[in-house]
Amino acid sequence: MSFSSEVKDEMCRVAIHKRCCALAECYGAFLYGNTFTSDEIKIITENRAFAERLPKLMKKAFGFEPDTLPDEKKGGKLIVSVTDKEKNDAILQAFGYSWDTNVSHHINLAMLEDECCKVSFLRGVFLAGGSVTDPEKRYHLELVTNHRSVSGELYSLLLEMGFEPKETERAGSRITYFKQSNYIEDILTLIGAPVSSMKIMNTKLEKELINDVNRRVNCETANIDKAIAASAEHMQAISKIHKIQGLDSLPEKLYETALLRMANPEASLAELAALADPPITKSTLNHRLRKIVQLAEEIE
Repeated sequence: MSFSSEVKDEMCRVAIHKRCCALAECYGAFLYGNTFTSDEIKIITENRAFAERLPKLMKKAFGFEPDTLPDEKKGGKLIVSVTDKEKNDAILQAFGYSWDTNVSHHINLAMLEDECCKVSFLRGVFLAGGSVTDPEKRYHLELVTNHRSVSGELYSLLLEMGFEPKETERAGSRITYFKQSNYIEDILTLIGAPVSSMKIMNTKLEKELINDVNRRVNCETANIDKAIAASAEHMQAISKIHKIQGLDSLPEKLYETALLRMANPEASLAELAALADPPITKSTLNHRLRKIVQLAEEIE
């Protein structure tokens, strides 16, 4: 089962208490479903929990069930539809539509005055036309409709509710989407999928932890490589001085530093500084070693 299906299954467990919220959820589902006209209302889905929730929503909202119900034994795409003229008229009137031909696809904001109804409407929108990517792969939630005006009005509604969606178009469909994980988490929590939202949060924390560990390892590896390169440069300089003019030609402190480095070729500057007798600072040791390298270059 995909992550998106898991999210929808969780949302479908939200209890249906108030008629106004059942009405709003149906409204979102119809606007983002497959067909919403005066002749037919049809939603096609692969999510069985959603297909089973729709009749309950319609019973609560309108007092009747759809004309076509999904086959309990059938898998794949499930169809819920209303074709009865009287039922369709009742649905259209409930949403504030009064004409007898085609429905003008707009969001009737009078249906969404209460906050609970806005939340239910968004749940219906997501169940019918939404998807969310597995957070293990990336962060992406989108809501897809064929109706440009509905998409624009949903965009405004989301802004009003404190979200910052983005819009695009794909194959003639209008898409409202989010790529910021925090917005996706908040939306899923709001519309009834807090467990799925928590999974996104946990996945994000795991990724951040792994990235932090990788950064630390890369930094330590880079420091080790740098220390090895520096030690090789020191040893090469000391060897050159020893062969050409002898280490005893060096000033006393540089001589002691050269012997210390030869005895501890793999030690870091901090470790060498601590081994000196008496101990010296890392910057002092670094200065002496640089001086030895410089003298070796001058000899060459």
